[in-house]
Order: sequence, then C-alpha cells, then structure tokens
Amino acid sequence: MSDLEGILAVYKPAGFTSHDVVAKVRRILKMKRIGHTGTLDPEVTGVLPLCLGRATRVVEYMQELPKEYYATLRLGIATDTEDLTGQIIQQVDSVSVTKEDVVQVLNSFQGVISQVPPMYSAVKVDGKRLYELAREGKTVERKSREVTIYEIEMTDTSWDGPYPELSFRVLCSKGTYIRTLCVDIGRALGLPSVMVKLTRSKSAGIDAEHCLTFDDIQRYMDEGTLGSHLIPVDQAIPQLPVHTVSEEKTSAAIQGQRLSYKSVEPEVNGDGPIRLYDVKGRFLGIFQRQEDTGAIAPVKVFLQE
Repeated sequence: MSDLEGILAVYKPAGFTSHDVVAKVRRILKMKRIGHTGTLDPEVTGVLPLCLGRATRVVEYMQELPKEYYATLRLGIATDTEDLTGQIIQQVDSVSVTKEDVVQVLNSFQGVISQVPPMYSAVKVDGKRLYELAREGKTVERKSREVTIYEIEMTDTSWDGPYPELSFRVLCSKGTYIRTLCVDIGRALGLPSVMVKLTRSKSAGIDAEHCLTFDDIQRYMDEGTLGSHLIPVDQAIPQLPVHTVSEEKTSAAIQGQRLSYKSVEPEVNGDGPIRLYDVKGRFLGIFQRQEDTGAIAPVKVFLQE
C-alpha cells in the first residue's frame, strides 16, 4: 500500500464522475484512503483536488475556499436538468438582448444571492438525493440557500444563430450551482436559458495549471516521484492563520494536549482554527482556542513523535 500523504490536484476530464476519478486514482496509487473536495458533474471538466492519506482530515477546511468557474450558457432554451443532458422544457422562437443588457444583469448577481438547488443535484431531502427523486419523475419543494458571488464577468459572446451564447467567469462560495446561476441569469433577462459548458478553473486555492492528468499521475507513480508533486497538507489550508508553539511545549502539542495561550505566538485571537508549527517550522496540526478557558486545544494533530 502507498504511504503518500498530501493533496493531489487532478484535472478531471469529461465523462467521469468525481467518484470515478477517486476510484481510478486509488487503482493507480494502490491506496484506499483518498477523498475529494467537492463533486463535479460528469460532463464538467477542471480542478478536482484529492486528499491522500491523513490529508483527508482537512477536506472540510479546503471546501471553505472560493471556487472559480468558466461557464457558457445558451439563451432561448431551458431543460429539466438546467444543462444539455436534459429534455427541453421551454423554447422561444427568437432572442433579442444587447451586450449591455447582459453586462448589467451579470453585475447584478455579484454579492450574496439566494439559489434553489436544482432537482438534478446531490442535495438530500428526507434522506434521499434530489437526483434520485428526479429520475423517478418526482419534483419536491427545495429550500433556497444563500451563496456568495465574489466576482463575475463576461468573457465572450456568440450571436450566431437564433440562440446566442454567453460565456462568463465566476468566483463563488462553496455550494453555488453554476447551472442554476445560468438559469437565473436568463430569467433576469426575461428568457429561458441552459448551461452548455462548464470548467472549474480553481478549487481550494489550486489553479488548473497546477493539476495533473491521469497519464501524469501514472507516469510519476511509475518513476517514484509522485510525492514531489503533492501539495503539503498545511499549504492546502492557507486561510488558517499561522502560530508557533514554544519549544518546551512542542511535545505536549504533538501528544494532543491542551496548551496555555502563553505558549503560542502570536497570541490567538478569536476561536477559529489555526495552523500550529514548532520553532523549526514543522507543521504540528490544526488547533483552536477554547472560548471559556483561553487554552489552545488540538483539533487535528498531524506530526507524530
């Protein structure tokens, strides 16, 4: 079995589910403990970070980081799945919008918005995933959820034919459905719309150019060099502030003991998670200040004595 540990940035090709990617990498690496940091629909390509070994323990923190997508939508047509895999449920004869209309509408989506998860999604309602209900021909009421659009900009347009296509880049919070965003953009323009293409260009702070293909992974594995292409666990959670424990308390930290706030520098403010290092710069793990006592308590210890 492989003893690799860290983040493996995979570029997911079309035609694979996120589970398929994990299964294929498990076979190449000959290891079981692999987790991904957010699903992508089968036809969507792009960044899919995989956590190997104990790195699976930081998935929840990685998922908090914004994601970036490049999407293309077609105006004038709507489907039951909100993408081209579904059945057409609405269609107009012609579309009349201007580039200025589109830019104005895109800008209106920046900030906190409400989305209703699509029926073809993995959200659970009463213990069953929505896509399972959808395949049974059922539609259920879904609660809207708030997501954040940090940046959105038009990148291209195509006005050929009766149905124009609009391409845009979006930087958004976790849980954002880009298919639904495409539909909502169309609705704001007074038109049915459908997503025709989607690529995830960034996830968990990892850009597409830093990703490996399956062929890359196999080659590096055969060469015995894959470890040098992994992102260390602590570098995958850059949003957590860095603190250092004193030399005399390092052993206690590694053993998972609570630490006095005086033994950690700089002083920990707030009760959010932190990355804790020893004076040699070795990553010890994720710790958190306890609000009632002020003690720095272990959440996930990584370095072992």
